[in-house]
Amino acid sequence: MKCENCGEREAGVHFTQIRNNRKSEMHLCKECAKSKGFHNPLDDVPFPLAEFLTSMVQRGASPSDPIARLVCPECGMRSMDFSRLGRFGCGQCYTAFRAPLEDLFRKVHGATRHRGRTPQPTGRPQQTPIEEEVRLKEDLRKAIEREDFELAAELRDRLRTHKDEGERRTAAAGD
Repeated sequence: MKCENCGEREAGVHFTQIRNNRKSEMHLCKECAKSKGFHNPLDDVPFPLAEFLTSMVQRGASPSDPIARLVCPECGMRSMDFSRLGRFGCGQCYTAFRAPLEDLFRKVHGATRHRGRTPQPTGRPQQTPIEEEVRLKEDLRKAIEREDFELAAELRDRLRTHKDEGERRTAAAGD
């Protein structure tokens, strides 16, 4: 495939972007990619991660093999494409290619579930955002019952801040 910018050299840099459920691709030669300011941080790493991952995935499977026929319903990536590229086209690919991924994780990590260390306690028990919101609402209710309006106003403000942070996290996760 030729570079989409200069049309002379072979495209060696491939960009895929998914925005608003629309997929766009750009194929450039290394020189044009560099001139446009694109830099692959993995170029500086001597270990070729993509090659390692693709070598771990089953290769040479026959077209009748069900794993070879897997296709992501969201972006259209095929199992063969992942084996060749070593990366996925979208987040839905992890669900679509679950079976070969479990095999890959088993080969790389020795298991399919994370069994790492747990964080050390910080003095107060960790709460999920929902638990924290419930606790703040309950504390606010109790402060109002006691007619401790100064504390109630502080709790009200903390509850608003907590809700605003949650909305920002939700919005950021959706981008």
